[in-house]
Amino acid sequence: MSMKRIVRVSLEHPTSAVCVAGVETLVDIYGSVPEGTEMFEVYGTPGVDVYISPSVERGRERADARRWHFDTGLEIIVVMNSPSNDLNDSHVQISYHSSHEPLPLAYAVLYLTCVDIALDCDLNCEGRQNRSFVDKRQWVWGPSGYGAILLVNCDKDDANCYNQDNCDQHVHCLQDLEDMSVMVLRTQGPAALFDDHRLILHTSSYDAKWARVFHTCGPEDSCEAYRHVLGQNKVSYEVPHFHGDEERFFVEGLSFPDASFTGLVSFHVTLLDDSNEDFSESPIFTDTVVFRVAPWIMTPSTLPPLEVYVCRVRNNTCFVDAVAELARKAGCKLTICPQNENRNDRWIQDEMELGYVQAPHKTFPVVFDSPRNGELQDFPYKRILGPDFGYVTREPQDSSVSGLDSFGNLEVSPPVVANGKEYPLGRILIGGNLPGSSGRRVTQVVRDFLHAQRVQPPVELFVDWLAVGHVDEFLSFVPAPDGKGFRMLLASPDACFKLFQEKQKWGHGRALLFKGVVGDKQISTVSINQVLSNANLISYNKFVQSCIDWNREVLKRELGLTEQDIIDIPQLFKIERRKAVAFFPDLVNMLVLGKHLGIPKPFGPIIDGCCCLEEKVRSLLEPLGLHCTFIDDFTPYHMLHGEVHCGTNVRRQPFSFKWWNMVP
Repeated sequence: MSMKRIVRVSLEHPTSAVCVAGVETLVDIYGSVPEGTEMFEVYGTPGVDVYISPSVERGRERADARRWHFDTGLEIIVVMNSPSNDLNDSHVQISYHSSHEPLPLAYAVLYLTCVDIALDCDLNCEGRQNRSFVDKRQWVWGPSGYGAILLVNCDKDDANCYNQDNCDQHVHCLQDLEDMSVMVLRTQGPAALFDDHRLILHTSSYDAKWARVFHTCGPEDSCEAYRHVLGQNKVSYEVPHFHGDEERFFVEGLSFPDASFTGLVSFHVTLLDDSNEDFSESPIFTDTVVFRVAPWIMTPSTLPPLEVYVCRVRNNTCFVDAVAELARKAGCKLTICPQNENRNDRWIQDEMELGYVQAPHKTFPVVFDSPRNGELQDFPYKRILGPDFGYVTREPQDSSVSGLDSFGNLEVSPPVVANGKEYPLGRILIGGNLPGSSGRRVTQVVRDFLHAQRVQPPVELFVDWLAVGHVDEFLSFVPAPDGKGFRMLLASPDACFKLFQEKQKWGHGRALLFKGVVGDKQISTVSINQVLSNANLISYNKFVQSCIDWNREVLKRELGLTEQDIIDIPQLFKIERRKAVAFFPDLVNMLVLGKHLGIPKPFGPIIDGCCCLEEKVRSLLEPLGLHCTFIDDFTPYHMLHGEVHCGTNVRRQPFSFKWWNMVP
């Protein structure tokens, strides 16, 4: 792990040196040579391997094989593989010879003390294909890769603390240590060596910003024993003399990968020689380990649900009851944010996105708090952050937040293969404007954060044609038993007009939409005939269809989808302030809980006692083994330009696939 150290020998007096087990030491014999020297011999005591390297081309040979011609191009290499029991208990002897003299011209002796020093951590090799050689200075992606992993310690294990665990320089409870990675310093050799040698644990000032190291200086069952020794404003730490072979350090991540941080953090231990009072101390050996900070990972709607979140507000009691019943059927925990906490802000999907972080030793969920900062802004930090539930947010420095920064505009696909590349954790989908246009986009700090995680490379879709501007207004994913294991649902005006034309053809043109809607505001019904004769509505939905078709092609290309992977869900839009909103409750904006779907009740035309829109959706989704429940969200959500998905949120099981096995 270090450059070869050069040790010069002297004829006047014996020389001593420290070498590190398994590390090559070069012996320089040319500085003090008897006159007339033509050849030399070199021998090592047991446990000392000595090699001669005549040239780069010839490689090296064992030194004790023969007498060597004296040549300034030769390298003498010494290797010891076992630590010494005492100081200077091994040596190398060099004898200088002339062809004119029967006896050696002189001898030089190099006394050696071997110490074994290693800075180790879990390099995450279990289950990987090639474990024969691991370079701790590297971090390698993929199934045959290796490297240590660090979690951002962004949860709050101590209920008595207000801040996250990594916000200060203390360990407040022992459970906090479970979120940290262990780094072990192992040292074997004579204890007397450290009377005039020091071990320094260190990092760069850049890396110190991203991680913090604790060292126990007392009983490990006491929080007070853990001292902050490295990271932030501390770049070096002299390891005290210790009894035993190893010292444990606990490392926590302070920040996720981002535009200014690749996610890699290096720590080093250096052995310094302080034995000469006349000179400054010199480095003998450095060992290095590299950690990668685990990324924040999103979960697609096709993963099994664990917990459903919904807000209780003034007028949504029936909606909450319906969501609760759906969660019960799906076997999910239900968490209701009360009105005194949400202050009538019902858009819990927009406020946050629930993901997770993972290392070999620990996995826990992490909520990503959006920069929208509505009345729900305190809920993720005050109510979700807690033991083994982390928190992260990104806020722009200026006031550049738009409606696109709400997290209904942040989705992720199931695992896909596109253009020959595997995306085993899917790809993030965010909405923006058309390339080259000046419309709305997700704020830069959020985009930077999402791209920096690397394991779910984002795809930017076109949503600026929508009034709200969220990807969940025109797409969703549901599990499927065949094909790629899912279907992508796309809102389709064409499919809706086709359905209504069929119904009109069969004599149902007078069937009414919005019949039976109950609410504070009177909603006028409209017939199929009126819809199909509304030239402005038809023209505008042709424009909407063209926008969705543009996204369709992007999604097919970037997610590797075919038409067989896509289901068109009938949907119409109308224009408000030059942007699109749903004409009737947006059917793709659904809550997916395994095989149970909570779909906005569309209040479509009733034909033969059934809503023809509901009937059509059932015919498309129930053959996949899915169960459709239509939830009335008209007054509390649809009238406010949102639907079921906008008003709920879901924590899901993590992927079974481990992120470090992928190749970004």
